[in-house]
Amino acid sequence: HGRICMLAWTGFVATDLGFTLPGDMHQVSSVEAHDVACKYGAMQQIFLWLSFIEVVHSFGVAQMMWMGSDRQPGDFGLDPLDFCSTPEKAADMKLKEITHCRLAMFAFSGVVTQAVLT
Repeated sequence: HGRICMLAWTGFVATDLGFTLPGDMHQVSSVEAHDVACKYGAMQQIFLWLSFIEVVHSFGVAQMMWMGSDRQPGDFGLDPLDFCSTPEKAADMKLKEITHCRLAMFAFSGVVTQAVLT
């Protein structure tokens, strides 16, 4: 949930600052964006592709849980800049990520609440 909230907060604030996609359907406020996305079918597309990603991801989860893989939860093997080269660096990055994820969850809750109430 934290990674999604980091992206959601960034998108919400960027839209409110005026960064939008071209086209009339994208020229709405962040609060109205959900209703517009439902109207044009974008939410169904998002649901379809996220479902596909979850199905593909479930094979890795099954390997991790029942087949003795050394894969850790949340580790997708994506570290091209070698931030987690040592166990100490990996532990530090995990702590930073969970801290930022928690902050993003509070921030997104706050920005949505404020936008809806004003």
